[in-house]
Amino acid sequence: MTNNEYRSGCPINLTLETLGDRWSLIVIRDIMFGNHRSFGALLTHSTEKIASNILADRLKRLVDEGLLSKTDDPTHKQKFVYSLTEKAIDLVPLLAHMGAWGRRHLPASRELSVRAELLEAGGPQLWSDFMDELKARHLGTPYVAHGPTVGERLQAAYEAVLASENADHART
Repeated sequence: MTNNEYRSGCPINLTLETLGDRWSLIVIRDIMFGNHRSFGALLTHSTEKIASNILADRLKRLVDEGLLSKTDDPTHKQKFVYSLTEKAIDLVPLLAHMGAWGRRHLPASRELSVRAELLEAGGPQLWSDFMDELKARHLGTPYVAHGPTVGERLQAAYEAVLASENADHART
């Protein structure tokens, strides 16, 4: 968008106009936390079951807004790989705050809250480490992990909650 296409210069309004709607943040979330980087992976792994036409529109919008980049998939001529840009990676603190707020005030499920809980507990240092990991994965910047990465720890916590809930269901 150009400056005259925005409703106002308010930074909150500008952020909302750029991110558009909940689907844009869901797509960014799934790329950021789930590492789902193709159309097919985003379509099939979204908990919210995004429709294919909406996903296609949001991916185009996010690329146009400079939040995602799109490259040819080397394994298939008709597929693309989506990567977060630095602009999108800078959303980590915002998403951490949104997750913490939702966990405290809304009926969030345990398995889908555990990542938000860890991000909230880890605070700005953990967010910074995660952003460095994302920059390495999506932008190719150098990064050396000392032990499990933040992404690996978030995924392990999620899988542990799932295993625990599956064990609880098996007992009942």
